[in-house]
This record gives sequence, structure tokens and C-alpha cells, in this order.
Amino acid sequence: MRSPPTVLAVVGSLREDSYTRTALRYVLQAAADAGAETHLLDLREYDLPVYDPDRNEQGDSSTVKRLVRDADAVALGTPVYHGSYSGALKNFHDYCGWDEYEDTTVGLLATAGGGSYGSTLEHMRATVRNVHGWTLPHQVGIRNASDAFVAEPDAIDGRAFRDAALEERVETLGERLVEYAFIDEQCVQPTAADD
Repeated sequence: MRSPPTVLAVVGSLREDSYTRTALRYVLQAAADAGAETHLLDLREYDLPVYDPDRNEQGDSSTVKRLVRDADAVALGTPVYHGSYSGALKNFHDYCGWDEYEDTTVGLLATAGGGSYGSTLEHMRATVRNVHGWTLPHQVGIRNASDAFVAEPDAIDGRAFRDAALEERVETLGERLVEYAFIDEQCVQPTAADD
């Protein structure tokens, strides 16, 4: 019997009261409810200097790369900055390459202060594709993130989703990360000897 998948969520926001972090915690809760082991990689908690290709390892780079390599599925979350993803997520992503992402299932989530997140998700998808990650077709964009949540003391981070349909979409991302965590094994074609 296969062991439960490991799902890692990477918070690409350095904001203390981040809506991206809250949304990713909902993703992880849904993944845990679906049977996964989960971990939150909050970039505020790691020392990641600006990526320098002339330096082999810097700060906590070996730790964060190992976390990505060890995960069966990764959720990348970011606020929308100038129509793209955050510098913190870009810097993290610069440290990771094929060794970390190849054949890894990746889910995408973007939180916008306004209404536009499409280009952010497309930029993330393109960078994941370039390191041979497999992005889920299901992705999440949250418009007007500050209005997407209401105060609820018993909810994750004390925030509940205002819109049940949006909460369901976020939770579906967590469920799909578990469902397709082993996509590389699911896509293996039988050989003639297996027929």
C-alpha cells in the first residue's frame, strides 16, 4: 500500500496578515482531510538571500529545496504584484529547478487586492512548466482578497470565507493535489511485457 502523499504549500507573501497564507492553510486543511501529510513553507521564516547563481548554497536554500524535492505535490501561493507574482516567490523559485519540480504535481493560487489575477497564474504556470512540474488544470484566483474573508474566531487564522463557492474552490485545490500527487506513476504506460 502506498504511503499518504506529502503536500507542501509555499507562501509567496511576506505580509504578516497575509490573505495568501490564510487561503493556503485552507488548501492544506482540505489536503489533510483527504489523507495527505501537509507542511506550510512560509518564506518569512526562512533566510533566502537574493539568488546568486555564482554561489552554490545560500542561507536556508538547501532546506527549502529539500522540502520541495520531498513533496509529492506543491501548492504555490502569491499575492498579485503588478500583474505577476511576488518577488519573494520568484526568488524562492529561482533556487528550485528540475531536481525539485520534475514530475511534481503543482497547484496554483493567487490573491488580488483588486480583480485581476489571470496573468499572475499564467506566469506561475509558465515557470513551473519550465522546470518540468505538472500544474493542475484547477487553479484558484481570489479577487478583492480583503473582502473575501469575514472574522470568525473558530476558523483558520480567525477568517472564514464570505463566499461558500470560493471556499469550495480553494478546498478543491487541496483535494486535487492529493488526488493527482502521484501523477508521474499514473501516467506510466504499460510495456509489452505487462500486456
